[in-house]
Amino acid sequence: MASAEEAQKSLRYFKTEKGQYGEGDQFIGVRMGNIFKLVVEFADMPIAELEKLLDSPIHEYRAGAVSIMDKASRKKKLPDERRKAFFDLYVRRHDRINNWDLVDLGALHMVGMYLKDKPRDILYRWATSDNIWERRSAIVGTAHLIRQKDLDDTFKIAEILVSDTHDLIHKGVGWMLRFAGDKDHARLLAFLDKHAATMPRTMLRYAIEKFDAGARNHYMNLKNATS
Repeated sequence: MASAEEAQKSLRYFKTEKGQYGEGDQFIGVRMGNIFKLVVEFADMPIAELEKLLDSPIHEYRAGAVSIMDKASRKKKLPDERRKAFFDLYVRRHDRINNWDLVDLGALHMVGMYLKDKPRDILYRWATSDNIWERRSAIVGTAHLIRQKDLDDTFKIAEILVSDTHDLIHKGVGWMLRFAGDKDHARLLAFLDKHAATMPRTMLRYAIEKFDAGARNHYMNLKNATS
């Protein structure tokens, strides 16, 4: 499935140059759609084999491993011990979850589905980490909780990350704030009333994306007044 042409296209979306967030990441050029189709055959792959894939320098191999965990985790009948094994691997080898797409694959469903009836201390540990990918996992990891209208952790972690300096955290926080606002618009407005003037512009734009023009202008004007 590898293609040199596709590998070059991948470099448009991931910053792999020296000093960039994806430094050293290697691509062989497999489309994500093909990876998603392929991993269906390997839903029962042992944890040790998934960890071997995560250890690879090849981005698509790591994406395959996380995709297997992601797709399996969405099944309501997945045994609890298998779900826990996925989560434990994600936490233990977060050093290999080292790009935004891998975080989103792993955290968008799997993390929240595991934590829905458990303490969420790990999210707060990630939120205060020096590692950008752990911080993104902290906020994106609340996505499934938002679906259950369990919003407290989303807003608390957004408070922690509201002054973060990295654009990928700005986008992640804004995205989850917007999603949480779909469930409780008043609570999102309260957050914005407190933070819109000082939060990063990208974060604010993501958070208010679904607002009508008047509301968007109101909050952007608060930001512009302090810029």
